[in-house]
Amino acid sequence: MNTFERYLSLWVALCILAGIALGQWAPDLFRSIGRIELAQVNLPVGLLIWVMIVPMLLKVNFSALGQVRQHWRGIGVTLFVNWAVKPFSMALLAWLFIREVFAPWLPSDQLDSYIAGLILLAAAPCTAMVFVWSRLTQGDPLFTLSQVALNDTLMVFAFAPIVGLLLGLSSIAVPWATLLLSVILYLVLPVILAQLWRRALLRQGQAAFERTLARLGPFSMGALLATLVLLFAFQGEAILAQPLVIALLAVPILIQVLFNSALAYWLNRLVGESHSVACPSALIGASNFFELAVAAAISLFGFHSGAALATVVGVLIEVPLMLLVVRLVNGSRGWYERGALSSRRDRP
Repeated sequence: MNTFERYLSLWVALCILAGIALGQWAPDLFRSIGRIELAQVNLPVGLLIWVMIVPMLLKVNFSALGQVRQHWRGIGVTLFVNWAVKPFSMALLAWLFIREVFAPWLPSDQLDSYIAGLILLAAAPCTAMVFVWSRLTQGDPLFTLSQVALNDTLMVFAFAPIVGLLLGLSSIAVPWATLLLSVILYLVLPVILAQLWRRALLRQGQAAFERTLARLGPFSMGALLATLVLLFAFQGEAILAQPLVIALLAVPILIQVLFNSALAYWLNRLVGESHSVACPSALIGASNFFELAVAAAISLFGFHSGAALATVVGVLIEVPLMLLVVRLVNGSRGWYERGALSSRRDRP
């Protein structure tokens, strides 16, 4: 993890302050930016999201799908947590905390929007940063690569139905046309472009591919930070009026990350997987594709929405939370391996 990635939470916090200040200083400028739309898609944000996502998707090697059988237990556990547990556990936590526990301290007209943002955040597993977390835990690189490739394949087909289902269960109107457009615009097309570009780069050699990734990295992170400045320029007044909102929204995100990572870690121990598989499995099971969530929230609900704010809180706490999970799984290696060895002995 480079210095910029390690202190991502600091840069996000600075962008929050810069966005709020700029929004108060030049509100007309940001209102003009907000009106640059085509088919309900804000063009400046659309461009920034593409610059953010495409370099990350360049790292995904879909040929690794052929390797999923090598660690089928770990793959099965991660798929179960990613797709059958995480979106639904987040929805449950959102309903509990946003509609019940924290409702008196949140703006009543934004409660549904906050829930929608939290659902969007948990509906897609992380793609790019997972490789960093896996490396910090000495995770199996082939498992990590094959799991990310499989998740990204499933995401193309499962993201919209899961979001639509959970929004419907939450009694939140589902703008299906905009949701499907967001998936096509911010997932399907970037995946296709990234894979075509990846093949072209690899034909020039691995060194050329690595150089391109290194050059694109700062642009990708810069686009993320610029998007956050725009978002908080629009959200500034609401945040200044109720600064406690960000802390309250962080609570369900914190709980779901720790719960899902612990669940994936424990299930891998139960089935006897190696620690080098369980660590990336726990990290993939817990982390979120927040870039896609931010893009979808802005497209579906707008810059001013509580949904957009909720997804950005996920960005704010992602790095310190995942570093905490890294420390926990590294520190529990002995406990894990004793249990996994016992599970392997008990296999028929």
